Amino acid sequence: MDIGGEKKWAAHKPVLLREVIENLKPQSGGRYIDATLGAGGHAQAILAQSAPTVKLLGLDRDPQALAIARVRLQHNAGRVDIVQGNFASLKNIATESGFLGVQGILLDLGLSSLQLGDENRGFSFQIDAPLDMRFDPSQGETAADLINGLLESDLADIIFQYGGERRSRRIARAIVKARPITRTARLAEVVSRAVGRRTRIHPATKTFQALRIAVNRELEALEQVLPQAVDLLAPEGRLLVISFHSLEDRIVKRFFQHESRDCICPPELPVCMCDHRATLRIVTRRPVRPLAEEVQDNPRSRSARLRVAARLPG
Repeated sequence: MDIGGEKKWAAHKPVLLREVIENLKPQSGGRYIDATLGAGGHAQAILAQSAPTVKLLGLDRDPQALAIARVRLQHNAGRVDIVQGNFASLKNIATESGFLGVQGILLDLGLSSLQLGDENRGFSFQIDAPLDMRFDPSQGETAADLINGLLESDLADIIFQYGGERRSRRIARAIVKARPITRTARLAEVVSRAVGRRTRIHPATKTFQALRIAVNRELEALEQVLPQAVDLLAPEGRLLVISFHSLEDRIVKRFFQHESRDCICPPELPVCMCDHRATLRIVTRRPVRPLAEEVQDNPRSRSARLRVAARLPG
């Protein structure tokens, strides 16, 4: 992979960049974590908008994205620590890197244009490629493994639960009949024939989303990282999460609500029995959405939602 020069990442546009900086509020001497470093767009802006005493830990599962980020951030030597890893292990990684009591943590849960455009990764039905879909190509099952190995009922459940696809059973049945399927173009063709094309959205969109989420265990990782992030924040430190579909946003919203309340007992109990104490203050009561100008400039940003919470003292 040629990572030299700007051509590999110049087209990559970090989503809600202005809103991230405004809510993160980088401060002199602060320590920040970009737990989804990607090509380094958000990290670059955080470092550019902050004093030279600010330090940042960046991690990502994708080794190709990290290679690009290292080039992009090479002029910030001494200020950036880049680690390959899954944010499901954020607390261990941050502890090993000395990033405890940090002032801010960013999670950008989106799939980057670099990943979508990679001819060997299989994230997009618009490019014929092997059905891989792993963020880290060295670990775990591929999308082809799931498609060709799962029971029809289990495959249908994944497509329904992670893709919100009402025709999941029809799609799963068609996939099983067409197996083995190893290429993105073939999978898109099978799905399209099974359900037809009735809307502007490609009929394989939800199936591809569901498979990617399942392959990378994205929702499980999100549920694991949120409490770890809270533990790593200093008082008034901020947690920012950008999500791109309702499943992710619902997890973040419910976690923020749960952690912003002292008592979480059922309402029918006359006295509190849980001893739960709030750890977060919700900063954005409603998710921050991209402005019309950003959506026009970067159509992939249209579904982005930013939620922000701050760590309470104690």
